[in-house]
Amino acid sequence: MAAIVKEILARPIQLADQVTKAADEAQSFRQDCMELKSKTEKLAGLLRQAARASNDLYERPTRRIIDDTEQVLEKALSLVIKCRANGIMKRVFTIIPATAFRKTSQQLENSIGDVSWLLRVSAPSDDRDDEYLGLPPIATNEPILCVIWEQIAILYTGSLEERSDAAASLVSLARDNDRYGKLIIEEGGVPPLLKVAKEGGNKEGQENAARAIGLLGRDPESVEQIVQSGVCPVFAKILKDGHMKIQAVVAWAVSELAEHHPKCQDPFAQNNVIRMLVSHLAFETIQEHSKYAIASKQNMSLHSIVMGNTSNRLDMVEHSSSGHVPHPITGNHQVSNQMQNLVQTLAKNKPSNAGGGAAHNHHHHPNAQGNAKPHHHGQNPANVLSGNSLKGREYEDPVTKAEMKAMAARALWKLAKGNVTVCHSITESRALLCFAVLIEKGTEDVKRYSAYALAEITAVAEQNSDLRRNAFKPTSPAAKAVLEQLLRIIEKADDELLIPCVQSIGNLARTFRATETRLIGPLVKLLDEREPEVSVEAVVALIKFACTDNFLHVNHCKAITDAGGTKHLIQLVYFGEQMLQIPSLVLLCYIAMHIPDSETLAQEEVLIVLEWSTKQAHLANEPSIEPLLPEAKSRLELYQSRGSRGFY
Repeated sequence: MAAIVKEILARPIQLADQVTKAADEAQSFRQDCMELKSKTEKLAGLLRQAARASNDLYERPTRRIIDDTEQVLEKALSLVIKCRANGIMKRVFTIIPATAFRKTSQQLENSIGDVSWLLRVSAPSDDRDDEYLGLPPIATNEPILCVIWEQIAILYTGSLEERSDAAASLVSLARDNDRYGKLIIEEGGVPPLLKVAKEGGNKEGQENAARAIGLLGRDPESVEQIVQSGVCPVFAKILKDGHMKIQAVVAWAVSELAEHHPKCQDPFAQNNVIRMLVSHLAFETIQEHSKYAIASKQNMSLHSIVMGNTSNRLDMVEHSSSGHVPHPITGNHQVSNQMQNLVQTLAKNKPSNAGGGAAHNHHHHPNAQGNAKPHHHGQNPANVLSGNSLKGREYEDPVTKAEMKAMAARALWKLAKGNVTVCHSITESRALLCFAVLIEKGTEDVKRYSAYALAEITAVAEQNSDLRRNAFKPTSPAAKAVLEQLLRIIEKADDELLIPCVQSIGNLARTFRATETRLIGPLVKLLDEREPEVSVEAVVALIKFACTDNFLHVNHCKAITDAGGTKHLIQLVYFGEQMLQIPSLVLLCYIAMHIPDSETLAQEEVLIVLEWSTKQAHLANEPSIEPLLPEAKSRLELYQSRGSRGFY
């Protein structure tokens, strides 16, 4: 940057020397020219001082100030050259307005003030002695620009405490006004913020810097500039090695950037951010997947060995049980006995310590070097099973741990949205099991973000057959655990997680077998006098079970009618709000198309409902209904005409 600044300063210094020389040669208005010369020499001295300090100058205000200064010096040179005219005729025909010297003199004075402020704001904090910098003349029309320049300059040159305060000031500015956020980015605020976030020494400063970056990414263009500034590797390093409080803010910032510009999902994934977030999610929840833990056979965690030895048995136990999925941490009685036997066997083979106490169990972390970290006697036994951590994160307070999990889940939610690659990466880890456990056991925020993350992942799986088959195959323990939690919440039917859980079940409609009969009944119950938002999601989910694309649509349509769904749908078509009317009629059409000979449809007089719907313009002309309604009505008339006498 020093070379760029010197190049910027070269031209105005040359102009200042030319003004001084031309003023000495002036033949007219000599007193005015000498005044301009005096101010130009002062300005030239400041410009040369700036050139000597080019390593410390903050480039953005330097460009703005020097550009203005250069224009002022060009005007001054043009004015002074006119005063060199020789001969009476030249002097007579050289017109110089009376206000020209006064105006140019004031502009030179402003440039002196601007360059002086630039030198002060770029000076190291120890040299400023906490003096008030004031506003440079260039910022008179836009004072906030000067404030932003000053705070960014402090990020470069201030002490640790000053940089923390400057980052906090930028947080306040970015939070208050979108335009201020754009100015911070335009004026080069992101690189020094990333530097503060990356460097240790002041946790509060790192938190403020990470929070500022998250607040700055409010639109795709801003996020693109932040990504180009190198945010991905910096955030990945913090998520791996940083303090947990800082990591939680970074995870939140990742979620904000991904929410406002989905194209940044892949750069984050390429920098192992997904891996780090899943590691935080799995910490003290379940054992991380082997993909995210580097361990040798000699120094492998007990839980890793148990999971490896019992994974096949766990599948057998689950198949033999009546649809019950063991808890992902404790497992069932058989797995518990296996773990106890394994622990006893390993304990016998471990050398005892010198004091005759318990042996030291060694446990691996997913760190860059793959070095084993000792898990010492006296620590919480749960940490042996859940995985030890970097930088003593197991000793963090529960509030910080819960916040970290919540922000990790939130980040995974936003990163997964519409991205097949990210969803594959998440589902190939233990994240699904983590979500299943946390939806039941986590804090309110952790539960909510985990549920929304599952909704996004299943939405992608609905459109991608490979992801659907690999991540949500019916025999998968993780998929079973997730299904159990989704069903538990839907059956409870009074949870704020209800909508994302209903969405997830609907998204997975094509993955369920014909023997899975527990799903339809709870969804049908949600059609009965629930909040419109909940009923809409339930109808949409049932449509995915009943539509022609679902191979088991006949089975599902019968299950819906057997659960009493028809009468609820008729009520919603007749009396529901339009947001409910349309999807309810779509579902009713699918049911009529696929099981037109159903006695339930005849008894509920569904044909009359369809005939009424054809006369409602807003329904009959609805794009989602138009291709279904005539066929549903036709099939119902065909099949029910034969037995109508018996039905009516």
